[in-house]
Amino acid sequence: MEEKVHPDLKDMFSVLPASPITPESLAIIRSTMNEVLLSNPQHHEAVSTHDKLIPGPPGDPEVRIKIYEPVDKHQQLPGLLWIHGGGYLIGIPEMDDGLCQRFVTEANCVVVSVDYRLAPETTFPGPVEDCYAALKWFAEHADSLGVDASRIAVAGASAGGGLTASVSLLARDRNGPAISFQMPLYPMIDDRIMTKSSQEISDERVWNKEKNIHGWSAYLGDSYGGEVSPFAAPARAETFEGLPPTYTCVGDLDPFRDETLEYVTKLSQAGVPTEFHLYPGCFHGFDMLAPNAAISQTAATQYVDALRRAFKK
Repeated sequence: MEEKVHPDLKDMFSVLPASPITPESLAIIRSTMNEVLLSNPQHHEAVSTHDKLIPGPPGDPEVRIKIYEPVDKHQQLPGLLWIHGGGYLIGIPEMDDGLCQRFVTEANCVVVSVDYRLAPETTFPGPVEDCYAALKWFAEHADSLGVDASRIAVAGASAGGGLTASVSLLARDRNGPAISFQMPLYPMIDDRIMTKSSQEISDERVWNKEKNIHGWSAYLGDSYGGEVSPFAAPARAETFEGLPPTYTCVGDLDPFRDETLEYVTKLSQAGVPTEFHLYPGCFHGFDMLAPNAAISQTAATQYVDALRRAFKK
């Protein structure tokens, strides 16, 4: 794999540590990540942030959200529900503080980032229902947030991209809330792990086949390997008609390359306006793992700009 990595990413890739995920290591990975994130918060002077607990799915606990908004806000703005990644296993909203603040300043919007429950402690449908509950709350409280309810988008990366695609399907099939635009970045959407790209990436420094199996089996629980809902694995959806305009991207060294390509094809065939970028030599999460690389900055600039443009339509 190393010889195929994009020149901008080679130095970073060469020093990435092997990071296998096992039941034993998961708690250590979570605690280490969360400690680092919470002890070194990122803050933009033009953005205010605060946490809030909102009602969760019926019968389930409250859900923490983190709200990012301009310090100076003088008109109704569009809104973005952001869903963090982490293979359905790890992550908190704070991992994307910098990106969410960038969305606020460059796309001129209010961001709600959702702290959904994680697998394996909470299997499907808990995590996606947490995200859908956050979408409902966002739409119902748009006025008080200074948000135009007709311009609420949903976005996320990796597992967050998978949850983005799932929430869009749920909102379509439950007749709301309306989503104006979706941006599932290199999304984790197919539990079957049957494509060429999902089979060929084995390097333990990045998300690979083994980690993918671990993430899906933890998220699906007893359903793994059997009948799986398209609200868990959106690649299984029978129809893609009626979904919101879409932007997505993936690297060609990402296990999710082929499922993303198939997803884009099905969206386009269903008449959904779709923009797609394939980045050569880029591994899973390259923009987050190597944010200073030129190719990463290009990718991030393109998806931030896609959101900005979507909000102006």
